[in-house]
Amino acid sequence: MKILVIDVGGTNVKVQVGGVGEIRKIPSGMELSGQLMADSVKQSTGDWDFDAVTIGYPGPVTGGQIALEPVNLGKGWQGFDFAAAFGKPVKIINDAAMQALGSYQGGRMLFLGLGTGLGSCMILDNVIAPMELGHLPYKKTRTFEEYVGNAGMKRMGRRKWQAALLDVIARLRAALLPDYVVLGGGNVKKLDEMPPACRMGDNDNAFLGGVRLWEYR
Repeated sequence: MKILVIDVGGTNVKVQVGGVGEIRKIPSGMELSGQLMADSVKQSTGDWDFDAVTIGYPGPVTGGQIALEPVNLGKGWQGFDFAAAFGKPVKIINDAAMQALGSYQGGRMLFLGLGTGLGSCMILDNVIAPMELGHLPYKKTRTFEEYVGNAGMKRMGRRKWQAALLDVIARLRAALLPDYVVLGGGNVKKLDEMPPACRMGDNDNAFLGGVRLWEYR
């Protein structure tokens, strides 16, 4: 079965079939609705053959359904019938969880996506557990996300941001006891070195995760 994987981001929607080969990008932004995304992807992939679709969504997903409208995109995502729009079976997963699944190498893994905010997911012996750890309170009435996301880096500068990130990772490791931590997202490249028991992820692992999802459910 060939899976079309759609990785929805605030700047671009990226698409690929089967976790390998060409990746195409479609501009997104604050006007992108669920309908417009589906229409744009169908137009961009009209020459591709696929049997099913995985959507990596930048927000909470519960029971395979979008739980909240996105922050950095347009409206009209929650409750939208993507299966009808594509005419194919569709599975929806949080975007951080999708990249986590593509990065998974067994055992207890904690995935942290360093970008606009803080994406998070654990996979526990092949059980996917999406999380919203970035919303937990941290310091001075601010959350983890407000320290280690883009806003924190702009407010504190890169050196203090990195120190805060090391502390956040240490706290989460102590609380969740993962065997290893994978750091993904665009800001991982801004670290001077990898923290203990961490390895760098790859954003393209999201496509592998989108394919793997059909093996997990």
